[in-house]
Amino acid sequence: MTRAALDVALAYHHAWAGGDLDAALRYIADDVVCEAPPGVLEGIDAYRAFLEPYVSQLVSASLIAAFGDDETALVMYDSVTQLVARAPGAECVRVADGRIVRSWFVFDRAPFMAARAAMVGSRDAQGSAP
Repeated sequence: MTRAALDVALAYHHAWAGGDLDAALRYIADDVVCEAPPGVLEGIDAYRAFLEPYVSQLVSASLIAAFGDDETALVMYDSVTQLVARAPGAECVRVADGRIVRSWFVFDRAPFMAARAAMVGSRDAQGSAP
């Protein structure tokens, strides 16, 4: 058994974890389908729009575990962003012809939502000061 999907998933992970979204997207098929907490995303443009805000806020990402075979791979990681101090996540991908054709993201949106709400609350409080 080979691990072609794992090799692609790790190369993709290392690219976005290093802040190079363009390099990461070279591993994504144009007609990718992605299931993520916000819903189903179809096509590379929707995928970029989903991933770009996260990568632009990324401080670091640490690989926790990865495994896979020729067609499917799972990568679990923990990340630090400018918005939250800890953001664990996982992505399961299916690979065909050296590119990711299907992706399933799993992560907790609650810390991001709480941090954004706190920022809005802080701005509102500052705006109401005399």
